[in-house]
Amino acid sequence: MATPMSAAQFAKCLRDEGLTVIEVGDWETHNRNHMGPWGPVYGVMMHHTVTKGTAATVRICQHGYAGLPGPLCHGVIAKDGKVHLVGYGRANHAGSGDDDVLRAVIAEKALPADNETSTDGNRHFYGFECENLGDGKDPWPAVQVAAMEKAAAAVCRVHKWGAPSVIRHLDWQPGKIDPRGVDWPKMQAAIGVRLKTKPKPPAPATYKVKDGDSLWGIAAAKLGDGSRYMEIAALNRAEVPNPSELRIGLVLTLPKK
Repeated sequence: MATPMSAAQFAKCLRDEGLTVIEVGDWETHNRNHMGPWGPVYGVMMHHTVTKGTAATVRICQHGYAGLPGPLCHGVIAKDGKVHLVGYGRANHAGSGDDDVLRAVIAEKALPADNETSTDGNRHFYGFECENLGDGKDPWPAVQVAAMEKAAAAVCRVHKWGAPSVIRHLDWQPGKIDPRGVDWPKMQAAIGVRLKTKPKPPAPATYKVKDGDSLWGIAAAKLGDGSRYMEIAALNRAEVPNPSELRIGLVLTLPKK
């Protein structure tokens, strides 16, 4: 049994695994908790979206559609490998599935065939929707597959789960086929290998000063908020003793977005 991470911990574990994370709107409090409990959590579930285009995919997963309100997952893994966080807490992604499968996930044993819908999966699984048409023809870019591996491993690492705690929607709910086209044995093996190693911290972002640059302008362009210029100044105190004076060609270390 595991208590769900906080939203902040969830975003951090993904970034610590080397993923690029984009936080969408009020994702930290956007959930379906009023419809039932969130947790305890036992695993990670992967899906495909049956959509095309990242912007449209993120919008649908955030807000849902007629008959199925959002969020439809916690994170959307786009074809470029970026993870868009659209909700946190109970989400409409897993639906009702097989209690025998849940017991196997908890025990990290081989999964039985899913042949009933007796158990609330929205309560017990973290969910990632992966941008793909799910027609067996839409390709899965290597960078997207790697992001799926990293996202699953990131969550498992926090909860001390193994790769068998990561399942597909098709393993859980009868009639589902997603994520169609993913080599699942290869994916689970890669997750297992990743969990045996400690992720390398991502290299800090940098920026080379050009003529006419200011810290405010750099903060606005690179961090999305000019008022964060003092964070850049603090990180580069030795090289920038005076924030109003920048040397052309100086390579600045940038704070995290």
